[in-house]
Amino acid sequence: MYHLKFSSRTLLLPAILLLLLTSAAVFSEIEDADDLGDIDELIAIDDEQENGANSEPAAANFETGKKSEVLSRAQRVVLELNADSAKRAIEGNEYVLVLGYAPWCGRSAELMPRFAEAANVLKGLGSRVLLAKIDGDRYSKAASSIEIKGFPTLLLFVNGTSRPYTGGFSSEEIVLWTRKKTGAPVIEISSVADANEFLKHHSTYAVGLFDKFEGPDYGEFVKAAAADNEVQFIETSSVEVAKVLYPVGTPTKPFFGLVKSEPEHYTSFDGHFSSNEILLFLENNRFPLVTVMTELNSAKVYSSTNKLQVYVFAEDDDLQKLLKPLQEIAKKFKSQMMFVAVDIREENLAKPFLTLFGLEDSEDAVVVSFDYNSNSKYLLESDITSRNIEEFCTGLVQGTLKPYYKSQTIPDNKNASVLTVVGKTFDELVINNPANIVLEVCYLYL
Repeated sequence: MYHLKFSSRTLLLPAILLLLLTSAAVFSEIEDADDLGDIDELIAIDDEQENGANSEPAAANFETGKKSEVLSRAQRVVLELNADSAKRAIEGNEYVLVLGYAPWCGRSAELMPRFAEAANVLKGLGSRVLLAKIDGDRYSKAASSIEIKGFPTLLLFVNGTSRPYTGGFSSEEIVLWTRKKTGAPVIEISSVADANEFLKHHSTYAVGLFDKFEGPDYGEFVKAAAADNEVQFIETSSVEVAKVLYPVGTPTKPFFGLVKSEPEHYTSFDGHFSSNEILLFLENNRFPLVTVMTELNSAKVYSSTNKLQVYVFAEDDDLQKLLKPLQEIAKKFKSQMMFVAVDIREENLAKPFLTLFGLEDSEDAVVVSFDYNSNSKYLLESDITSRNIEEFCTGLVQGTLKPYYKSQTIPDNKNASVLTVVGKTFDELVINNPANIVLEVCYLYL
Protein backbone atom coordinates (compact mmCIF):
# COMPACT_ATOMS: atom_id res chain seq x y z
CA MET A 1 0.00 0.00 0.00
CA TYR A 2 1.02 3.58 -0.47
CA HIS A 3 1.92 5.41 2.75
CA LEU A 4 1.04 9.00 1.94
CA LYS A 5 2.89 11.73 3.79
CA PHE A 6 1.17 15.09 3.71
CA SER A 7 3.16 18.27 3.90
CA SER A 8 2.21 21.89 3.60
CA ARG A 9 3.43 21.76 0.01
CA THR A 10 1.18 18.79 -0.70
CA LEU A 11 -1.86 20.57 0.73
CA LEU A 12 -1.10 23.79 -1.06
CA LEU A 13 -0.61 22.18 -4.46
CA PRO A 14 -4.32 21.71 -5.35
CA ALA A 15 -5.06 25.28 -4.29
CA ILE A 16 -2.16 26.63 -6.35
CA LEU A 17 -3.27 24.57 -9.34
CA LEU A 18 -6.86 25.80 -9.03
CA LEU A 19 -5.72 29.39 -8.93
CA LEU A 20 -3.49 28.87 -11.96
CA LEU A 21 -6.32 27.37 -14.00
CA THR A 22 -8.98 29.95 -13.12
CA SER A 23 -7.30 33.30 -12.76
CA ALA A 24 -7.01 35.75 -15.59
CA ALA A 25 -3.38 36.22 -14.74
CA VAL A 26 -2.62 32.76 -16.06
CA PHE A 27 -3.89 33.73 -19.46
CA SER A 28 -1.74 36.81 -19.63
CA GLU A 29 1.24 34.55 -18.92
CA ILE A 30 0.12 32.20 -21.66
CA GLU A 31 -0.21 35.12 -24.03
CA ASP A 32 3.37 36.04 -23.19
CA ALA A 33 4.44 32.65 -24.60
CA ASP A 34 5.14 31.21 -21.15
CA ASP A 35 2.47 28.64 -22.04
CA LEU A 36 2.25 25.83 -19.50
CA GLY A 37 5.58 26.40 -17.78
CA ASP A 38 3.93 26.87 -14.37
CA ILE A 39 2.21 23.52 -14.74
CA ASP A 40 5.60 21.98 -15.53
CA GLU A 41 6.83 23.38 -12.23
CA LEU A 42 3.88 21.89 -10.39
CA ILE A 43 4.48 18.49 -11.95
CA ALA A 44 8.15 18.71 -10.96
CA ILE A 45 7.13 19.52 -7.36
CA ASP A 46 4.71 16.62 -7.47
CA ASP A 47 7.51 14.32 -8.63
CA GLU A 48 9.66 15.42 -5.73
CA GLN A 49 6.85 14.80 -3.23
CA GLU A 50 6.16 11.42 -4.82
CA ASN A 51 9.77 10.25 -4.68
CA GLY A 52 10.10 11.19 -1.04
CA ALA A 53 6.74 9.81 0.07
CA ASN A 54 6.19 6.48 -1.67
CA SER A 55 8.75 4.21 -0.11
CA GLU A 56 6.75 0.97 0.18
CA PRO A 57 4.39 0.61 -2.81
CA ALA A 58 2.59 -2.71 -3.22
CA ALA A 59 2.77 -4.04 -6.80
CA ALA A 60 -0.95 -4.05 -7.62
CA ASN A 61 -1.69 -0.66 -6.07
CA PHE A 62 1.46 0.76 -7.66
CA GLU A 63 0.19 -0.04 -11.16
CA THR A 64 -3.26 1.39 -10.43
CA GLY A 65 -1.76 4.48 -8.83
CA LYS A 66 0.63 4.98 -11.73
CA LYS A 67 -2.16 4.94 -14.32
CA SER A 68 -4.23 7.29 -12.20
CA GLU A 69 -1.28 9.65 -11.83
CA VAL A 70 -0.59 9.70 -15.57
CA LEU A 71 -4.20 10.70 -16.20
CA SER A 72 -4.08 13.23 -13.38
CA ARG A 73 -1.03 14.90 -14.90
CA ALA A 74 -2.60 14.85 -18.35
CA GLN A 75 -5.71 16.57 -17.03
CA ARG A 76 -3.59 19.39 -15.63
CA VAL A 77 -2.30 20.18 -19.11
CA VAL A 78 -5.88 20.85 -20.30
CA LEU A 79 -6.82 24.42 -19.50
CA GLU A 80 -10.26 24.96 -17.94
CA LEU A 81 -11.96 27.96 -19.56
CA ASN A 82 -14.73 30.10 -18.11
CA ALA A 83 -16.86 33.05 -19.17
CA ASP A 84 -14.04 35.55 -18.68
CA SER A 85 -11.11 33.58 -20.05
CA ALA A 86 -12.46 31.70 -23.09
CA LYS A 87 -12.22 34.51 -25.63
CA ARG A 88 -8.88 35.73 -24.30
CA ALA A 89 -7.31 32.25 -24.50
CA ILE A 90 -8.52 31.67 -28.06
CA GLU A 91 -7.44 35.06 -29.35
CA GLY A 92 -4.09 34.95 -27.51
CA ASN A 93 -2.84 31.65 -28.99
CA GLU A 94 -2.19 30.57 -32.55
CA TYR A 95 -3.74 27.13 -32.12
CA VAL A 96 -6.35 26.17 -29.52
CA LEU A 97 -8.27 22.88 -29.53
CA VAL A 98 -11.37 23.34 -27.37
CA LEU A 99 -13.61 20.64 -25.94
CA GLY A 100 -17.10 21.80 -25.05
CA TYR A 101 -18.64 19.44 -22.52
CA ALA A 102 -21.46 19.09 -20.02
CA PRO A 103 -21.10 17.30 -16.68
CA TRP A 104 -24.33 15.34 -17.25
CA CYS A 105 -23.34 14.17 -20.76
CA GLY A 106 -22.20 10.53 -20.90
CA ARG A 107 -20.29 10.98 -24.16
CA SER A 108 -18.48 13.97 -22.65
CA ALA A 109 -17.43 11.81 -19.71
CA GLU A 110 -16.05 9.18 -22.11
CA LEU A 111 -14.17 11.71 -24.21
CA MET A 112 -12.58 13.86 -21.50
CA PRO A 113 -9.93 11.33 -20.32
CA ARG A 114 -8.93 10.67 -23.94
CA PHE A 115 -8.73 14.42 -24.56
CA ALA A 116 -6.50 14.79 -21.49
CA GLU A 117 -4.22 11.97 -22.64
CA ALA A 118 -3.95 13.61 -26.08
CA ALA A 119 -3.01 16.90 -24.42
CA ASN A 120 -0.23 15.19 -22.51
CA VAL A 121 1.16 13.51 -25.63
CA LEU A 122 1.01 16.71 -27.68
CA LYS A 123 2.79 18.63 -24.95
CA GLY A 124 5.51 15.94 -24.88
CA LEU A 125 5.91 16.30 -28.66
CA GLY A 126 6.47 20.03 -28.28
CA SER A 127 3.23 20.92 -30.06
CA ARG A 128 2.24 24.58 -30.16
CA VAL A 129 -1.42 23.67 -29.71
CA LEU A 130 -3.12 24.67 -26.48
CA LEU A 131 -5.81 22.18 -25.39
CA ALA A 132 -8.65 23.62 -23.37
CA LYS A 133 -12.12 22.66 -22.21
CA ILE A 134 -15.22 24.60 -21.19
CA ASP A 135 -18.28 23.52 -19.25
CA GLY A 136 -20.86 24.59 -21.83
CA ASP A 137 -23.71 23.93 -19.45
CA ARG A 138 -22.36 26.27 -16.77
CA TYR A 139 -20.92 28.87 -19.16
CA SER A 140 -23.56 28.61 -21.86
CA LYS A 141 -23.13 32.14 -23.22
CA ALA A 142 -19.36 31.83 -23.49
CA ALA A 143 -19.69 28.41 -25.14
CA SER A 144 -22.28 29.69 -27.59
CA SER A 145 -20.05 32.65 -28.47
CA ILE A 146 -17.35 30.24 -29.66
CA GLU A 147 -19.86 28.11 -31.62
CA ILE A 148 -20.29 25.26 -29.15
CA LYS A 149 -23.92 24.23 -29.48
CA GLY A 150 -23.97 20.58 -28.37
CA PHE A 151 -22.00 18.16 -26.24
CA PRO A 152 -19.38 17.02 -26.64
CA THR A 153 -18.04 19.41 -29.30
CA LEU A 154 -14.44 19.72 -30.46
CA LEU A 155 -13.29 22.82 -32.34
CA LEU A 156 -9.85 23.89 -33.50
CA PHE A 157 -9.20 27.62 -33.41
CA VAL A 158 -6.47 28.91 -35.72
CA ASN A 159 -5.62 32.54 -34.97
CA GLY A 160 -9.07 32.94 -33.45
CA THR A 161 -11.01 31.36 -36.32
CA SER A 162 -12.81 28.08 -35.64
CA ARG A 163 -12.51 24.96 -37.77
CA PRO A 164 -14.64 21.84 -37.27
CA TYR A 165 -13.02 18.75 -35.82
CA THR A 166 -13.22 15.84 -38.27
CA GLY A 167 -10.99 13.24 -36.64
CA GLY A 168 -11.56 10.20 -34.45
CA PHE A 169 -12.15 10.15 -30.72
CA SER A 170 -9.40 8.01 -29.26
CA SER A 171 -6.44 9.86 -27.74
CA GLU A 172 -4.21 8.66 -30.62
CA GLU A 173 -6.67 9.92 -33.23
CA ILE A 174 -6.98 13.31 -31.52
CA VAL A 175 -3.19 13.66 -31.49
CA LEU A 176 -2.89 12.62 -35.13
CA TRP A 177 -5.60 14.95 -36.40
CA THR A 178 -4.33 17.89 -34.35
CA ARG A 179 -0.75 17.51 -35.60
CA LYS A 180 -1.91 17.21 -39.21
CA LYS A 181 -4.01 20.36 -38.98
CA THR A 182 -1.36 22.45 -37.23
CA GLY A 183 1.55 22.05 -39.61
CA ALA A 184 2.92 18.54 -38.99
CA PRO A 185 1.15 16.19 -41.46
CA VAL A 186 4.29 14.04 -41.99
CA ILE A 187 6.90 12.61 -39.60
CA GLU A 188 10.44 12.21 -40.96
CA ILE A 189 12.37 9.13 -39.83
CA SER A 190 16.01 8.99 -40.84
CA SER A 191 17.51 6.18 -38.74
CA VAL A 192 16.77 2.52 -38.11
CA ALA A 193 16.81 3.18 -34.36
CA ASP A 194 14.12 5.84 -34.73
CA ALA A 195 12.10 3.52 -36.96
CA ASN A 196 12.18 0.76 -34.35
CA GLU A 197 11.17 3.23 -31.65
CA PHE A 198 8.27 4.41 -33.80
CA LEU A 199 7.06 0.81 -34.25
CA LYS A 200 6.79 0.41 -30.48
CA HIS A 201 3.95 2.93 -30.45
CA HIS A 202 2.28 2.62 -33.88
CA SER A 203 0.72 -0.26 -35.78
CA THR A 204 -1.09 1.70 -38.50
CA TYR A 205 0.71 4.20 -40.72
CA ALA A 206 1.66 5.06 -44.30
CA VAL A 207 5.29 5.25 -45.40
CA GLY A 208 6.74 7.19 -48.33
CA LEU A 209 10.27 6.61 -49.64
CA PHE A 210 11.83 9.39 -51.74
CA ASP A 211 15.29 10.37 -53.03
CA LYS A 212 14.71 13.93 -51.85
CA PHE A 213 11.90 15.63 -50.02
CA GLU A 214 11.03 17.74 -53.04
CA GLY A 215 9.55 17.42 -56.50
CA PRO A 216 6.02 16.72 -57.82
CA ASP A 217 5.66 13.19 -56.39
CA TYR A 218 6.72 14.32 -52.94
CA GLY A 219 4.45 17.36 -53.18
CA GLU A 220 1.43 15.15 -53.89
CA PHE A 221 2.42 12.88 -50.99
CA VAL A 222 2.47 15.82 -48.54
CA LYS A 223 -0.80 17.16 -49.97
CA ALA A 224 -2.46 13.79 -49.36
CA ALA A 225 -0.98 13.63 -45.85
CA ALA A 226 -2.52 16.99 -44.95
CA ALA A 227 -5.91 16.06 -46.43
CA ASP A 228 -6.16 12.69 -44.69
CA ASN A 229 -7.42 12.70 -41.10
CA GLU A 230 -6.77 9.17 -39.92
CA VAL A 231 -3.40 7.74 -41.00
CA GLN A 232 0.02 8.88 -39.81
CA PHE A 233 2.30 9.55 -42.79
CA ILE A 234 6.03 8.77 -42.52
CA GLU A 235 8.69 10.01 -44.92
CA THR A 236 12.22 8.71 -45.33
CA SER A 237 15.00 8.78 -47.90
CA SER A 238 16.67 5.67 -46.43
CA VAL A 239 15.95 2.27 -47.98
CA GLU A 240 17.12 0.63 -44.74
CA VAL A 241 14.56 2.61 -42.74
CA ALA A 242 11.87 1.80 -45.29
CA LYS A 243 12.64 -1.92 -44.93
CA VAL A 244 12.13 -1.69 -41.17
CA LEU A 245 8.83 0.13 -41.56
CA TYR A 246 7.66 -1.92 -44.55
CA PRO A 247 9.51 -5.28 -44.41
CA VAL A 248 7.90 -6.80 -47.51
CA GLY A 249 9.89 -6.90 -50.73
CA THR A 250 12.43 -4.24 -51.58
CA PRO A 251 10.84 -0.80 -51.95
CA THR A 252 12.21 1.36 -54.75
CA LYS A 253 12.02 5.15 -54.87
CA PRO A 254 9.48 6.64 -55.03
CA PHE A 255 7.40 4.25 -52.93
CA PHE A 256 4.22 4.52 -50.89
CA GLY A 257 2.68 1.77 -48.75
CA LEU A 258 0.09 1.32 -46.04
CA VAL A 259 0.72 -0.74 -42.89
CA LYS A 260 -2.05 -1.79 -40.52
CA SER A 261 -2.55 -4.29 -37.73
CA GLU A 262 -5.14 -6.37 -39.57
CA PRO A 263 -4.99 -9.20 -42.12
CA GLU A 264 -3.33 -7.89 -45.28
CA HIS A 265 -0.85 -6.18 -42.99
CA TYR A 266 1.08 -4.54 -45.87
CA THR A 267 -0.45 -2.97 -48.99
CA SER A 268 1.68 -1.13 -51.54
CA PHE A 269 0.44 1.67 -53.76
CA ASP A 270 0.83 1.05 -57.48
CA GLY A 271 -1.00 4.06 -58.88
CA HIS A 272 0.05 7.47 -60.13
CA PHE A 273 1.52 9.77 -57.47
CA SER A 274 -1.36 12.22 -57.18
CA SER A 275 -3.00 13.21 -53.93
CA ASN A 276 -6.42 12.08 -55.14
CA GLU A 277 -5.18 8.60 -56.06
CA ILE A 278 -3.28 8.27 -52.77
CA LEU A 279 -6.39 9.27 -50.81
CA LEU A 280 -8.56 6.83 -52.80
CA PHE A 281 -6.00 4.08 -52.12
CA LEU A 282 -6.17 4.82 -48.39
CA GLU A 283 -9.97 4.88 -48.40
CA ASN A 284 -10.11 1.49 -50.12
CA ASN A 285 -7.56 -0.07 -47.76
CA ARG A 286 -7.73 1.73 -44.40
CA PHE A 287 -10.44 -0.52 -42.97
CA PRO A 288 -9.83 -4.15 -42.03
CA LEU A 289 -11.20 -6.79 -44.38
CA VAL A 290 -14.03 -7.12 -41.86
CA THR A 291 -14.64 -4.15 -39.56
CA VAL A 292 -16.02 -5.02 -36.13
CA MET A 293 -18.28 -2.08 -35.33
CA THR A 294 -17.95 -0.31 -31.97
CA GLU A 295 -19.21 2.96 -30.53
CA LEU A 296 -15.79 4.44 -31.29
CA ASN A 297 -15.58 3.55 -34.99
CA SER A 298 -19.27 3.69 -35.94
CA ALA A 299 -19.01 7.26 -37.24
CA LYS A 300 -16.13 6.23 -39.53
CA VAL A 301 -18.16 3.34 -40.91
CA TYR A 302 -21.17 5.57 -41.59
CA SER A 303 -19.02 8.19 -43.33
CA SER A 304 -17.06 5.74 -45.48
CA THR A 305 -17.03 6.61 -49.18
CA ASN A 306 -17.64 2.92 -49.93
CA LYS A 307 -21.41 3.10 -50.23
CA LEU A 308 -22.04 -0.63 -50.70
CA GLN A 309 -21.83 -2.22 -47.26
CA VAL A 310 -22.54 -5.76 -46.02
CA TYR A 311 -23.45 -6.19 -42.34
CA VAL A 312 -23.32 -9.44 -40.38
CA PHE A 313 -25.26 -9.36 -37.09
CA ALA A 314 -24.61 -12.19 -34.64
CA GLU A 315 -23.66 -12.81 -31.04
CA ASP A 316 -19.99 -12.23 -30.33
CA ASP A 317 -19.09 -15.95 -30.12
CA ASP A 318 -20.75 -16.63 -33.48
CA LEU A 319 -19.05 -13.58 -35.02
CA GLN A 320 -15.67 -14.95 -34.02
CA LYS A 321 -16.46 -18.20 -35.86
CA LEU A 322 -17.66 -16.30 -38.93
CA LEU A 323 -14.77 -13.83 -38.99
CA LYS A 324 -12.20 -15.92 -40.86
CA PRO A 325 -14.60 -17.10 -43.63
CA LEU A 326 -15.84 -13.52 -43.96
CA GLN A 327 -12.29 -12.26 -44.39
CA GLU A 328 -11.74 -14.73 -47.23
CA ILE A 329 -14.94 -13.53 -48.91
CA ALA A 330 -13.97 -9.89 -48.33
CA LYS A 331 -10.68 -10.42 -50.17
CA LYS A 332 -12.64 -11.33 -53.31
CA PHE A 333 -14.71 -8.15 -53.16
CA LYS A 334 -12.04 -5.74 -51.97
CA SER A 335 -12.66 -2.13 -53.02
CA GLN A 336 -16.14 -3.11 -54.20
CA MET A 337 -17.88 -3.29 -50.85
CA MET A 338 -17.26 -2.94 -47.13
CA PHE A 339 -17.85 -5.78 -44.65
CA VAL A 340 -19.02 -4.94 -41.13
CA ALA A 341 -19.60 -7.30 -38.19
CA VAL A 342 -21.92 -6.19 -35.38
CA ASP A 343 -22.63 -7.87 -32.05
CA ILE A 344 -26.42 -8.32 -32.16
CA ARG A 345 -26.57 -7.83 -28.38
CA GLU A 346 -25.23 -4.27 -28.72
CA GLU A 347 -28.64 -2.65 -29.11
CA ASN A 348 -27.36 0.86 -29.80
CA LEU A 349 -25.42 -0.46 -32.78
CA ALA A 350 -27.59 -3.29 -34.08
CA LYS A 351 -31.19 -2.31 -33.44
CA PRO A 352 -31.38 0.77 -35.74
CA PHE A 353 -30.35 -1.41 -38.69
CA LEU A 354 -32.43 -4.46 -37.83
CA THR A 355 -35.55 -2.33 -37.32
CA LEU A 356 -35.42 -1.43 -41.02
CA PHE A 357 -35.98 -5.12 -41.78
CA GLY A 358 -38.53 -5.78 -39.03
CA LEU A 359 -35.93 -7.94 -37.30
CA GLU A 360 -35.24 -5.79 -34.24
CA ASP A 361 -36.11 -8.66 -31.89
CA SER A 362 -34.05 -11.26 -33.74
CA GLU A 363 -31.59 -13.30 -31.71
CA ASP A 364 -30.33 -15.30 -34.70
CA ALA A 365 -27.56 -14.25 -37.07
CA VAL A 366 -28.64 -11.88 -39.85
CA VAL A 367 -26.83 -10.76 -43.04
CA VAL A 368 -28.00 -7.57 -44.75
CA SER A 369 -26.62 -5.02 -47.17
CA PHE A 370 -27.12 -1.33 -47.82
CA ASP A 371 -26.44 0.41 -51.11
CA TYR A 372 -26.29 4.05 -50.14
CA ASN A 373 -25.95 5.12 -53.78
CA SER A 374 -29.46 3.88 -54.61
CA ASN A 375 -30.83 3.91 -51.04
CA SER A 376 -31.65 0.21 -51.35
CA LYS A 377 -31.41 -2.50 -48.73
CA TYR A 378 -31.02 -6.25 -49.15
CA LEU A 379 -31.50 -9.27 -46.90
CA LEU A 380 -29.91 -12.71 -47.17
CA GLU A 381 -32.97 -14.91 -46.78
CA SER A 382 -31.18 -18.27 -47.13
CA ASP A 383 -29.02 -20.05 -44.55
CA ILE A 384 -25.93 -18.15 -43.43
CA THR A 385 -23.11 -20.17 -44.97
CA SER A 386 -19.89 -19.00 -46.63
CA ARG A 387 -21.22 -20.05 -50.03
CA ASN A 388 -24.54 -18.24 -49.60
CA ILE A 389 -22.86 -15.08 -48.34
CA GLU A 390 -20.49 -15.08 -51.33
CA GLU A 391 -23.40 -15.59 -53.77
CA PHE A 392 -25.27 -12.78 -52.00
CA CYS A 393 -22.27 -10.46 -52.49
CA THR A 394 -21.91 -11.48 -56.14
CA GLY A 395 -25.55 -10.58 -56.71
CA LEU A 396 -24.99 -7.21 -55.09
CA VAL A 397 -22.06 -6.39 -57.37
CA GLN A 398 -23.83 -7.64 -60.50
CA GLY A 399 -27.07 -5.90 -59.61
CA THR A 400 -29.16 -9.08 -59.79
CA LEU A 401 -30.53 -9.04 -56.22
CA LYS A 402 -33.99 -7.70 -55.54
CA PRO A 403 -34.13 -4.99 -52.87
CA TYR A 404 -35.77 -5.97 -49.61
CA TYR A 405 -38.96 -4.27 -48.47
CA LYS A 406 -40.44 -4.53 -45.02
CA SER A 407 -43.72 -6.09 -46.01
CA GLN A 408 -46.90 -7.81 -45.01
CA THR A 409 -47.63 -11.26 -46.42
CA ILE A 410 -48.37 -11.17 -50.15
CA PRO A 411 -52.18 -11.22 -50.44
CA ASP A 412 -54.23 -13.31 -52.84
CA ASN A 413 -55.42 -10.79 -55.45
CA LYS A 414 -56.98 -13.42 -57.70
CA ASN A 415 -60.32 -12.19 -59.05
CA ALA A 416 -60.00 -8.98 -56.99
CA SER A 417 -61.29 -5.82 -58.64
CA VAL A 418 -59.07 -3.69 -56.35
CA LEU A 419 -55.59 -5.07 -55.89
CA THR A 420 -53.95 -4.96 -52.45
CA VAL A 421 -50.33 -3.85 -52.63
CA VAL A 422 -47.72 -4.70 -49.99
CA GLY A 423 -44.01 -3.95 -49.77
CA LYS A 424 -42.91 -7.04 -51.70
CA THR A 425 -45.32 -6.40 -54.59
CA PHE A 426 -45.03 -2.62 -54.83
CA ASP A 427 -42.48 -2.56 -57.66
CA GLU A 428 -44.29 -5.19 -59.69
CA LEU A 429 -47.82 -3.79 -59.36
CA VAL A 430 -47.06 -0.07 -59.22
CA ILE A 431 -43.59 1.01 -60.34
CA ASN A 432 -43.10 -1.41 -63.23
CA ASN A 433 -46.73 -1.69 -64.30
CA PRO A 434 -47.29 -0.19 -67.80
CA ALA A 435 -50.93 0.61 -66.95
CA ASN A 436 -52.10 3.80 -65.29
CA ILE A 437 -52.43 3.20 -61.55
CA VAL A 438 -54.57 4.91 -58.94
CA LEU A 439 -52.97 4.17 -55.57
CA GLU A 440 -54.75 4.62 -52.26
CA VAL A 441 -52.40 4.67 -49.29
CA CYS A 442 -53.90 3.74 -45.94
CA TYR A 443 -52.18 4.48 -42.65
CA LEU A 444 -52.70 2.22 -39.70
CA TYR A 445 -52.44 4.02 -36.37
CA LEU A 446 -51.67 1.76 -33.43
